[in-house]
Amino acid sequence: MYRKTIYNFLQVVVVAAALSLLGLGEASAQGGAAVTAYSPYTMFGIGELQTIGTAQMRAMGGCGVAWRSTQMPSMLNPAGYSATLQNSFLFNVGVEGNFLQNAQRQYTGDSYTVAKNGKNSANIHEIAIQFPLIKGLGMGFSLMPYSSVGYKMSFLDQSPEIAGNVGAAAYTYSGDGDVTEVKLGIGWEPFKNFSIGVAAKYYWGKITHNYTSEVANNIVGNGSFLSVIGEDEYAISNFKFQAGLQWNVVATDKHLVTLGATYDYGGSLRPKVAKTLVLNNVYETDVVRENGISQMQLPHSVKAGVMYQNPKFMAAVEYEFQAWGSGNKGRFEEKVNNNMTVKYVDTHTAKAGFSYTPNRFDVRNYFNRVSYRVGFRYSNYYQTYNDRAIQQYAVTAGFGLPLKFMGTSSVDISLEYGLRGSHALMNTSPKIGMIRQDYFKVGLGFSLFGEDYWFVRPKYD
Repeated sequence: MYRKTIYNFLQVVVVAAALSLLGLGEASAQGGAAVTAYSPYTMFGIGELQTIGTAQMRAMGGCGVAWRSTQMPSMLNPAGYSATLQNSFLFNVGVEGNFLQNAQRQYTGDSYTVAKNGKNSANIHEIAIQFPLIKGLGMGFSLMPYSSVGYKMSFLDQSPEIAGNVGAAAYTYSGDGDVTEVKLGIGWEPFKNFSIGVAAKYYWGKITHNYTSEVANNIVGNGSFLSVIGEDEYAISNFKFQAGLQWNVVATDKHLVTLGATYDYGGSLRPKVAKTLVLNNVYETDVVRENGISQMQLPHSVKAGVMYQNPKFMAAVEYEFQAWGSGNKGRFEEKVNNNMTVKYVDTHTAKAGFSYTPNRFDVRNYFNRVSYRVGFRYSNYYQTYNDRAIQQYAVTAGFGLPLKFMGTSSVDISLEYGLRGSHALMNTSPKIGMIRQDYFKVGLGFSLFGEDYWFVRPKYD
């Protein structure tokens, strides 16, 4: 009894520490700086998409649509909620640190220099709970960031048509914000080894884009133009839905093969947009404001995968299709500086993951009870620039550290190295290369209470 009391106390301490980290993450976000992204590619749309899932899933390349577990919340597929054992309660919380570097080649003739910048950040990644309603029927709730925006760039325009009229003009573009996903759903097992689930997803957040232009050296101008300051603020608040299924095609004491699939209903987010424009010159300042509804959208998405599990091994492969381009009927196409065209395109993502636990029942050697995980992910980014596609790669690894012998609570570590973009030349003048991003992520997750019985009044202690 004494040891169990100490163990439960330690779990509560871990939860309290995780929630305090959540408070720190929110404070940094409210400070106005993007906390999970720093990329010029986030200048359009809803920004950089986050990898959904627990630390265990992220360590295996992000696989999870066919992951059926009684010990871990099913964040990717609501059909997995039905696996929750009666009188149990699952809780998961995770944090993640991100270390990112941008690099771009800038050409002068045939030679070039490389411009670099980077950013480090840390924030809450997910909170998830899962519990049973009745036998074969479970409910789940999760909260995590869906996408993030963060960028800042500037350049000096000294072209003859500008400098000859007003002088050199300096332009600055910046943005920050994020979109959060809150998910609530149920999973039902109407037949043995076959489950279905549905979930409502609520997306909310605020994304702000700022831009300024000012005369850096007004020698030839008459003072009638000094600066323009603009801000576009998008307030997002909308519901979407998800449906999923899981089918155990093989289910024995030692082997489990599960097929899983989900469909996400996308469509318009209809964010409220408030645009403000401040025009300054030596004589007066004019402020122009405009409110409206934006066409910002989420894609219709399909995921499918298979997972094999036995007492030592887990292996999974997945495929995901997101209809960013075809689903939005080509409406998202925009001209930017240097006559560059940004378009939305459909994305294809392939994932694979593997886990090995030498002997989860080993009493003497703790490291035999540790789970060792690796994974890989490949996809294309959902935007193209002058029809140049952006490829994304990631290799992942991680560990699952059990907190108690024969228990299911654990501390999970995920590691990810990724590459987005390349140094390929853009079709612009002057010549520049595309932006290549290298990043490294470290995730820390806490899966707690899996072995405890809840909602039961004990007859004796």
